[in-house]
Amino acid sequence: MAKKYFGTDGIRGRVGEGSITAEFMLKLGWAAGKVFAAQGVKNILIGKDTRISGYMFESALEAGIISAGVNVKLLGPMPTPGIAYLTRTLGAQAGIVISASHNPFEDNGIKFFSGEGTKLPDRLEFAIEEMLDQPMTTVSSDQLGKAFRIEDAAGRYIEFCKSTLFGRNKLNGLKVVVDCAHGATYHIAPSVLMELGIEVHQIGVSPDGLNINEQCGATKPELLQKTVVEKGYDLGIALDGDGDRLIMVDHAGEIVDGDELVYIIAKHKQALGVLDGGVVGTLMSNLGMELALKELHIPFVRANVGDRYVLEQLQENNWSVGGESSGHIICLNKTSTGDGIVSALQILDAMVSNNASLHELKQGMTKMPQTMVNVRMQERCDPLANADVQQAVAATEETLGDRGRVLLRMSGTEPLVRVMVEGDDVELVSSLANGLADQVEKALA
Repeated sequence: MAKKYFGTDGIRGRVGEGSITAEFMLKLGWAAGKVFAAQGVKNILIGKDTRISGYMFESALEAGIISAGVNVKLLGPMPTPGIAYLTRTLGAQAGIVISASHNPFEDNGIKFFSGEGTKLPDRLEFAIEEMLDQPMTTVSSDQLGKAFRIEDAAGRYIEFCKSTLFGRNKLNGLKVVVDCAHGATYHIAPSVLMELGIEVHQIGVSPDGLNINEQCGATKPELLQKTVVEKGYDLGIALDGDGDRLIMVDHAGEIVDGDELVYIIAKHKQALGVLDGGVVGTLMSNLGMELALKELHIPFVRANVGDRYVLEQLQENNWSVGGESSGHIICLNKTSTGDGIVSALQILDAMVSNNASLHELKQGMTKMPQTMVNVRMQERCDPLANADVQQAVAATEETLGDRGRVLLRMSGTEPLVRVMVEGDDVELVSSLANGLADQVEKALA
């Protein structure tokens, strides 16, 4: 059964439209409070990123939860993974994140964490949606919840991030540019790095409620690239608005994406004897990572696109390292969810332990050229159910051999088929992708 409000990563949209209104958030807080109360929950944490609408939604959720008889602990601006960590450690049974991650300030959204700091199971999301259809009632005055502000939330999370790195002083001498996207890590990431002895230059640390992710951060790393090269720093760290995504820049100004970062982390953990199995990527992970891991005899599996599916595969296989090329990286032996700061520290540890630059560490993996073409359909359908499409895919795969890959993937939001081809030769890949896209378009017309 499809969910009415929840997507693969919570509820998200344009502020003032659909579910992203103060009225809906009041009801959502109440509905979540009622469902969690039935599970024995007494305390729910609320944290947010820096976009201006967070104030409005924080107040609405707080009122709704309290009206359901559940206490609220307010964290203020806090990275999504920080909220997951504090939910586990502050005696709360659930956590709420007010954030639209890498989206512009006009958008916002809601994500929930369980008391273990993981995404909510589907059954609880369905239960919340069912409760949203019920009339809102308020518990008696003597049963109302209370609200508390956690004053030392940032300090607690900073200490946790530092604790994921062995030998806190061995990063002395590194020079790092950090870009916090004017988001939730603006008061966290620089402190973590500086307290570990790193010389830090900060950008994207002046949020005004309207500039989150604006021409900066993990989705727009051009300013970071320029700054690293101009200042002659060792590397750059780019986080997104809510701090769960990481992209890095080496000393030459070259972007190091999530696939390359996962490869570096896995290789380092293998050398230390603490890899705990294999690596989980997604359908979009570059073939170059799969081949590089194969050379290291590290098992690799692909999950559906989305960090929740990466996490599911990690848990199913009892592995610890996985991620997406977009920069969502999960290190389950360190924390319960994707964490940009914690992931960055694992890369810095690999650099220092190997006495190697980021540029050198990424050389073990060669990214394959990849071309993506979007094909619009008249109506949504499974393209691989079409015999002509199957034949065209088979012909493309035969041309690529074992040094290439074809993926046809339905868009989750539009009537589009995403046609992706990877291989050794950039011109061949482009030609094959466009040719396959033409065949798909004809077959589905």
